[in-house]
Amino acid sequence: MNAADSFEVAIAGGALVGAALARGLRGARVALISQERPAPQPDTAQYDARVYAVSPGNATFLAQLGVWNSVPEARRTPVHAMRVHGDDGESLIEFDAYRSGCSELAWIVEDRLLQQALWRGLENQDGLKLYSGAPVASLEIGSARTAVRLEDGRELSAQLVVGADGARSQVRAQAGITVAGRVYGQRAVVANFACGRPHRNVALQWFQGARKQGAVLALLPLRADQVSMVWSVPDAEAARLLALAPALLASEVTLASRAVLGELALVTPQRAFPLEQLTATRMVAPRVALAGDASHVIHPLAGQGANLGLQDARVLAQVLRSREPGRDAGDLRLLRRYERERAEDILAMRTAVHGLFRLFAAGGSGIARLRNAGLNFVDRIPVLKNLLMRHAMG
Repeated sequence: MNAADSFEVAIAGGALVGAALARGLRGARVALISQERPAPQPDTAQYDARVYAVSPGNATFLAQLGVWNSVPEARRTPVHAMRVHGDDGESLIEFDAYRSGCSELAWIVEDRLLQQALWRGLENQDGLKLYSGAPVASLEIGSARTAVRLEDGRELSAQLVVGADGARSQVRAQAGITVAGRVYGQRAVVANFACGRPHRNVALQWFQGARKQGAVLALLPLRADQVSMVWSVPDAEAARLLALAPALLASEVTLASRAVLGELALVTPQRAFPLEQLTATRMVAPRVALAGDASHVIHPLAGQGANLGLQDARVLAQVLRSREPGRDAGDLRLLRRYERERAEDILAMRTAVHGLFRLFAAGGSGIARLRNAGLNFVDRIPVLKNLLMRHAMG
């Protein structure tokens, strides 16, 4: 191995979190290990069915990286309000950006456009070398550096290896970091619809309760009065929804959303993704750090998974950039600063999301009354609502 293959930081994973971290470490000697880069796609009027609700804090972070304005303005949809409905047909909590002194609660951005924006010009970044075509096969963690072997036999070394390589992280496994998790027995069915009535930049969500085995329906606003659906349903129900003809699916979503947006019409074919919760027992180990899904996976009912990952990238980049002169990037005491700073936020979000899922999936009329009364109670306490909203906005 020659000096050209030695780095301060090697990042395994070139998706959202890995690419953001690589951009955040501009000027450092960085290796980005990505099996493939996002394929350029022609501009199209059709929206991608997989979208992110990017918090204002992370939108600012992406702007600092020079990424945000690379996503066409016409494809960044602001969310001005959010309405969350309980499962009794009456309970409701509403969040309003204007009443809270904010311009928006979040931005809805398509996965493929954000990925492309993150990669635009990345390969030409000073200090960065791209290793594409093969994932990490093994790590040999030493006292001063970690040797990385890829599946195609190429080798490199780094002071620090960051696992941003997803829920099945090879970096996490090689570092001996264990995980705790649970499978929800659900899939998120996603598709886009044209609305019969204007959505007015309002995000809508319905908890469907124990009768629907904890299903949650969300409709997120897109431009041109379209919405992106995320319907988290049991596996068997997901299989049924995937098999429906377009008109039948649109009819079911119109009914489940109580026709608040009028008659819906399917725009993109439905797809589905399995849902699980996963938590790494540690975010750091000697000369290793985890970020994004390699460290934590949560239910999508709050739309915060991508935001947690981007916040990981933001904090880790800041910790590494601000380290003392002479301290190398893999110093465990340095990495623990990152772990400590992220621990509270991740724990709070994981606990809240899983708690909501359990609460609205539970049977029994007493629990149903309690949870729906709870929504109405929080809705009447502006200070509490603003606290929840500010936390989610990053």
